[in-house]
Amino acid sequence: MWEQVRSNRIRSVVLVGMMAALLLGVGYLLGEAFLDSPVSGLVIALVILAVLNLVAFFQGDNIMLALSRARKIKRDDHPRLYNIVEEMKIASGLERMPDVYIIDDQAMNAFATGRDANHASVAVTAGLLQALNRDELQGVVGHELAHIKNRDVLLMSLCGVLLGAIVILAWYGSRIMLFGGMAGGRRSSRGGGGGGGGIIIIVAIVLAILAPILAQLIYFAISRKREYMADASSALYTRYPEGLASALEKLGGSKIQVQGANQATAPAYIINPFREKGRAAADLTSTHPPISERIRILRSMGGGASLADYNKSYQSIHKGGKPVFSGATLAGAGIVDVRAAVPEAAPTEHEPSKAERTREVSNLMWRMNKYETVDCDCGTKLKIPPDFKRSNIRCPHCGRINNVRPNR
Repeated sequence: MWEQVRSNRIRSVVLVGMMAALLLGVGYLLGEAFLDSPVSGLVIALVILAVLNLVAFFQGDNIMLALSRARKIKRDDHPRLYNIVEEMKIASGLERMPDVYIIDDQAMNAFATGRDANHASVAVTAGLLQALNRDELQGVVGHELAHIKNRDVLLMSLCGVLLGAIVILAWYGSRIMLFGGMAGGRRSSRGGGGGGGGIIIIVAIVLAILAPILAQLIYFAISRKREYMADASSALYTRYPEGLASALEKLGGSKIQVQGANQATAPAYIINPFREKGRAAADLTSTHPPISERIRILRSMGGGASLADYNKSYQSIHKGGKPVFSGATLAGAGIVDVRAAVPEAAPTEHEPSKAERTREVSNLMWRMNKYETVDCDCGTKLKIPPDFKRSNIRCPHCGRINNVRPNR
């Protein structure tokens, strides 16, 4: 497995280098077009690149978590989720328990972030916790911890920041060209270099338009291959490929878009967080392999849950195409049998019903948002927002007036 991760990392470094070269190229041409000094534009781009890489390395995870409005939880906040993350941490061989976050969003999604395995976090949405049973949630968490184990998280942070920088720089550059380019062209003409200056401006405009597209394509090339590896690793960790397959089926059928996602952070999620209004996720998502294909691969693994079983299933679906894992990676891999599913017929402490999961997550969100509870004599629990100023509240069911804490 480490050989495959190392090989993937080398290819990824090359792709990230191409993205950095795009950023430098945009800076060079914008410097030529507006500063009459391509070297100045290149220096500015280099400074931007250095600063962004430092930010992505040391603060990329915090930025991702802040953008998604994720909140850190402890074991007592949601024991079931915390226990599943611990199980997958042990199964994956990670030395440190990742920090666990919950996103107050009814969309169904999850992501992992951090610069390395010792500074990693996994975040899941409230909608995911409500909709998935234990096997399905285990599959999703296993997938995200595989990204940490495979050292994908730093790469995705770097790519996200670089992509954002290229898009912003190209956007502002194109606007400046549209509104100031003609005047600059006339100035260059009076200086005797109008023809060359005009060509430079045209090339800069073309690059400003194409650079974000090329950067996004590089980003896709990095993220798609890693999703297959994370799916295979999740099947191995959980010994139950159907868990992740069923979870992906539910996620793909959801019509709710993640509110805190953007184009730069989208590939970090387990599935594309964007939706067309009122529609479920399509197969041809921009940042991930087709959902239906990922499900077919997992469900075609038969009675095995090893990387070799995933490889065989992948090649079967892709008609003998290039495998996900090399022969050297699979040389030391043993046989891993699929385990039995966790029964759902009689909900227990470890496998609550959907109604119980919904109530569990709702109560947690109320607490995290600093709501308080007043118990009415009729059995109704009244949720009191933190900015509630009145000293009493009427129960909507029985009409009884209930006192609120006087120190509110």
